[in-house]
Amino acid sequence: MGVPEAAAGAQPAISKELGEDEKITQKETPSSTIKKESLDSPHAADPEAPPAPSTNIVDWSSATDPSKPINWSTRRKAKNMLIICYCTFLTPLASTMFAPSLPQITRTFSTTTTTSPLLSSFTVSIYILGYFFGPLFLAPLSELYGRYPVYLVCAVLFTIFNIACALAPSLAALIFFRFLAGAFGGCPITIGAGTMGDLISVGNRGKVVAVWSMGPLMGPIVGPIAGGYLGEAGGWRWICWALGMAAGVGAVGCAVAQEETYAPVLLERKAKKMRRDTGDEGWRTAVAGERGAKRVFGRAIVRPLRLLFLSPIVSILSVYQGVMYGYMYLLFTTFPLVFRDQYGFGMGTIGLTYLGMGFGSFLSMVTGGLAMDKLPRKLSVDGTHKPEHRLPPLIPAAFFIPVGLFWYGWSADQKTHWIVPILGTVMIGFGVNMLMMCIGTYFIDAHPLYEASASAALTAVRSLIGALVPLAGRSMYEAMGLGWGTSLLGFLSLAMAPLPWVFYRYGERIRTNPRYQLAM
Repeated sequence: MGVPEAAAGAQPAISKELGEDEKITQKETPSSTIKKESLDSPHAADPEAPPAPSTNIVDWSSATDPSKPINWSTRRKAKNMLIICYCTFLTPLASTMFAPSLPQITRTFSTTTTTSPLLSSFTVSIYILGYFFGPLFLAPLSELYGRYPVYLVCAVLFTIFNIACALAPSLAALIFFRFLAGAFGGCPITIGAGTMGDLISVGNRGKVVAVWSMGPLMGPIVGPIAGGYLGEAGGWRWICWALGMAAGVGAVGCAVAQEETYAPVLLERKAKKMRRDTGDEGWRTAVAGERGAKRVFGRAIVRPLRLLFLSPIVSILSVYQGVMYGYMYLLFTTFPLVFRDQYGFGMGTIGLTYLGMGFGSFLSMVTGGLAMDKLPRKLSVDGTHKPEHRLPPLIPAAFFIPVGLFWYGWSADQKTHWIVPILGTVMIGFGVNMLMMCIGTYFIDAHPLYEASASAALTAVRSLIGALVPLAGRSMYEAMGLGWGTSLLGFLSLAMAPLPWVFYRYGERIRTNPRYQLAM
């Protein structure tokens, strides 16, 4: 029996919602289902033959179908996005909140085991390593079972493992629970990009992604400030208890306010309802051939790795963002040394030095969020949007990072007034946050239906480099000094700064090159 191409082929008929840019591939009907009978049906050839099973395609009724997540009301979208933004801020916050209390952890466990400063510091970096491993299975699960169950399960487990950290009887147990907390805590960062693509149209996506991307940057900045005062008042275990309670609020909010947004899963629910109500097993979605559990998970589990190693856009930009993210964590871990030794700051005051980078991040959120929505409309020809239109704000902002590094390193090395190196970190924060916003939005636009996989590749690389680079920070500064050590970072970032222009100019040619077309 002939089967419509969309139902049988490898290319799904349904595409990711792109606001007014979306083109409908199915003829609009009054309902959300489309019934098609085979032209070579034996019933058509022989009137006395038994009726053949029909093929019924379940799809959206039109571009404005109210059940389509992108057409939901603003209030309905906002309650979903609010929980995601909250969790996206909370989980990176937990990554650095421990940093000021590392001496307390060393004292706590030194009576039962030999605890070196490097080993106790591993309780911070092991969390980021969890960010590396988590996305590799969370993204495939979200494309198999949908976004909502993955968000909910991970929110509950993140709460449980933070409480387990508070009760850890040994340093090894604390490190193990921190790793698991990081693995499941990376969920909103990993699949949040997919939810953005589900809910937000292209014309409004820039400003929403700008707010969402503040979490991975502002969380690590606020973490040491809050952790320093909380650890001083109640000890490091109270940091874990506070994180556990905050995570519990996120889990409850997820259970109450969030909904499923992934289009293939929602259409599959409609198809199941039609099969149950009509008794006709022929009802299927336009992507029915893709929805078998083994096939979906088997292909999705390797998709982030395929994108990472076989797509030049994903691999090069992921490494670029990862290196800059690693620089940020290196600065986070060395601020206490620099401002204590160079300026004599106390522990509480040192926490406030992170605000310079936070202020720069806020400035980039405001300017970048507006620019990423307005520039694509101006650059579009005949209303055709290209993912590369997200990159122009990053072209000048990429040079803010090396300038800020040179500024920060040499002003601190020469012991100028403390505000001067802080102003350098403002430039670094501006550039790094613009980098995360533009590349994150670019990946969403360039990989419809597979934003979660592209984001998983990006998050995995960023987290791995972010965990490893800071380990070399202290030895680098001891060998090269503050000025030349930071300048080394500046020269490397300067060499990579032209990459946004390269992909703005040639990105479309690379994306459409048959050599880089991956079977998803």
